[in-house]
Amino acid sequence: MSEVKVVSEIAASVWKIQANPGDRVEEGDVILILESMKMEIPVTAPQAGTVQAILVREGETVEEDQHVATLAG
Repeated sequence: MSEVKVVSEIAASVWKIQANPGDRVEEGDVILILESMKMEIPVTAPQAGTVQAILVREGETVEEDQHVATLAG
């Protein structure tokens, strides 16, 4: 079983977490939503798998390319 890192594409704040550890996701499913300059930016699963960990909290600021979640593929 491979581990896949999910990263933020931009610096933003975590607006809403959509998936929880143990959830099964398909490629393209939204894992969390970032907010930057009043825009909502979805962070999606790069492949199908099971969410192992969410590494951020709602309201937290993240940097570009920050590891925000881990999937087991």
